[in-house]
Amino acid sequence: MNIVLLSGGSGKRLWPLSNDIRSKQFIKIFKRPETEADAEGEHKTHYESMVQRVYRQIKTVDKDAEVTIATSKSQVSTIRNQLGNSVGISVEPCRRDTFPAIVLVTAYLHYIRGVSLDEAVVVCPVDPYVNDDYFEALKRLWELAQSGTANLVLMGIDPTYPSEKYGYIIPKDKQQVSKVDTFKEKPDAETAQKYIDAGGLWNGGVFAYKLRYVLDRAHQLIDFTNYADLLNKYEGLKKISFDYAVVEHENDIAVLRFAGEWKDLGTWNTLTEAMEEKAVGDVRFNDTCSNVHAINELGVPILLMGLKDVVVSASPEGILVSDKEQSSYIKPYVDAIKKQVMFAEKSWGSYRVIDIEENSMTVKVTLKPGHRMNYHSHEKRDEVWTVISGTGKTIVDGMVQPVKQGDVVTMAIGCKHTVIAGKQGLQLIEVQLGKDITVSDKKKFEMPQ
Repeated sequence: MNIVLLSGGSGKRLWPLSNDIRSKQFIKIFKRPETEADAEGEHKTHYESMVQRVYRQIKTVDKDAEVTIATSKSQVSTIRNQLGNSVGISVEPCRRDTFPAIVLVTAYLHYIRGVSLDEAVVVCPVDPYVNDDYFEALKRLWELAQSGTANLVLMGIDPTYPSEKYGYIIPKDKQQVSKVDTFKEKPDAETAQKYIDAGGLWNGGVFAYKLRYVLDRAHQLIDFTNYADLLNKYEGLKKISFDYAVVEHENDIAVLRFAGEWKDLGTWNTLTEAMEEKAVGDVRFNDTCSNVHAINELGVPILLMGLKDVVVSASPEGILVSDKEQSSYIKPYVDAIKKQVMFAEKSWGSYRVIDIEENSMTVKVTLKPGHRMNYHSHEKRDEVWTVISGTGKTIVDGMVQPVKQGDVVTMAIGCKHTVIAGKQGLQLIEVQLGKDITVSDKKKFEMPQ
């Protein structure tokens, strides 16, 4: 089975854990099924993100499934950090809505990965909260598309209430697999109930098709020859959704009914409903708290007393204390907050900003075993590294030097440098010194031989 996960957005509704780099699908709040023992033999709980959970579930249902993530450049490092190099990645140069993104990943699968035009692919969001039966249904969806049941095969979610958040698919009958009669836009609650009474299903944005079908439609709307040509022209493409460009013009559509658990965890309120524990991190409650959830990524304890129906979230980006229902209205307030990104995952590890002054910034850097930063330089700042744990080596203007705990390395403006972690990983404190410290002040180079 070929499956494409659409991963986009900044997820500001889950501030302060999400930001412009760290979208909601990368926040680690779900307990992993397995645990591992620490040095004292006690078992530690480990957490996984939405994208890690979905990837694990796909491989549980179909260990041979080929997974490709369609995403933006800003998310690539985090995806590599959390999923490794086995997953394919189709990178959008810029945002152009779902039709161009799906055409790009379809072209990537055919021209770059060598997938046949007659092979089916399933496309779905990266962040639903579902059980394994959902992925069994995705496999069935792929089989229906592969067998030619219809040009386009959708998954319709059995509605549990008259939602105003989703569009509706109206099937021709109530069979498990049915041809589609019509589509309805997001309604008000009263109209939604009428759709449900008529057998309507939620449109969860999940569909399957053969590569040839979408590429043929793409060539009707876009002048391109292959993946490289499409990528080169991408910035100039019209912004249009897959529904408007494809679905509305297709008469041969089938829908597969899905009646299992399916949640869109787009707000703090819905996210806490899926949490297996009431707290992640160092959080203390007294016995008068009721229906309270908290996530703490700070290195200090949080004490909660006498609260009801509240969510608390603390990270280096900020602290949220909100009534659960009101947390759904967070976005305009977060949009008004302009702040340095304080935490990010990279393909080589992660960094966390510890302190910001007028002419300096202090960062804690963690490198995974055997990984390294890019070989790079800065034009507007000096840097000082102090190794606080682990071993490795630095390369500074071509000179290789082993480093261990307590070692200090200084890089002046314009100096090319990188650090490579040893087998146990490496942590260091990086002090940046300069009058104009920005993330854009970075020039990359090829690694010296």
